[in-house]
Amino acid sequence: MLWDILQAYEKIIHSSISIIVLLTFFFLRKRATRYLFALLLKISNHTLNGIFVQLRASFERPIQGLILIMGIYIAVILFPYVHHTNTFFLQVIRSAIIFIFGWGLFHLSSSSSLLFAKLNEKFQFNIDSILIPFLSKAVRLIIVAICFSIIAQEFGYDINGFVAGLGIGGLAFALAAKDALANFFGGIIIITEKPFTIDDWILTPSVEGTVEDISFRSTKIRTFAQALVTVPNATLANESITNWSKMEKRQITFNLRVTYDTPRDRMENVIAQIRKKLLANEAIHKETIFVHFDQYQENGLDIFLYFFTKTTDWGAYLQVREEVNLMILDILEKEQVTIALPTRKLFVTNEADNFLRHVREGEEG
Repeated sequence: MLWDILQAYEKIIHSSISIIVLLTFFFLRKRATRYLFALLLKISNHTLNGIFVQLRASFERPIQGLILIMGIYIAVILFPYVHHTNTFFLQVIRSAIIFIFGWGLFHLSSSSSLLFAKLNEKFQFNIDSILIPFLSKAVRLIIVAICFSIIAQEFGYDINGFVAGLGIGGLAFALAAKDALANFFGGIIIITEKPFTIDDWILTPSVEGTVEDISFRSTKIRTFAQALVTVPNATLANESITNWSKMEKRQITFNLRVTYDTPRDRMENVIAQIRKKLLANEAIHKETIFVHFDQYQENGLDIFLYFFTKTTDWGAYLQVREEVNLMILDILEKEQVTIALPTRKLFVTNEADNFLRHVREGEEG
């Protein structure tokens, strides 16, 4: 009887110690993680700041989870009612550790991670920014597949049979996922041909805006009205794409229409001065500047202007265009040349006057 009491008392003590150990690991996990990263930073002599920040952001919570799992394992060793060599318990612990490492690697391989940028810089892979979202998603898919297969094998599931089953159902899957496969290969075409990249301003028959993201299935484009349009890659790959961001210079062309009563010498002076001012403008390409008397129109004489700005930025382009327009106004005012308006002149002959007079007299009579 006494022996049973002592055994029960011992179990209570061990259970209490087990709970205290578990709570200690739970409440100290965050502080222990901070100390661990501080130690790593000290060992590296503060030379891995960029990578260190990314590692900390990716593995801080997984390491906290790992510390908690260690606490659970130690607590179970002390807990008298569960044996720590239990097969299912060990399978759960090993699976949790695999999941935690996969969790950290999953976050580390995100498209916003410095991992790809550092690899590109160190090994000169010349990874284009358009490839980073694809590489990120591919690496993440591989990490998830490896973790899933290891955990499944840990619990005794046959992965080989699962893979063989995928081969049997491959045809049905391909038929069901026809559109998804078309979008996937459309994404491959976009990557290989590189008609645009992230942050490019593009124009297609279906949408115009700035490219924000490219995934396996679709491309997200932010329109100038700030709407987010998702275009399937298969559609985008089969459309004509105008990439305005690849412009080396930006076109300005228009017709300046002056009145028919403009004398020839003033017309020549206006054309010469506009051409001279454009050549002197540092914001305009000197190679292609055309200013010519072009056509006789119904209500005026057309001066054709065709030139390019050096900048492709929309705001700077509008500023240059405004400067040119104000410069033309100054020249026209100086030469006393008037811009033609869409007006008509009506000429009335004497016969018409006589006819109208007879009509009025008849109405009065």
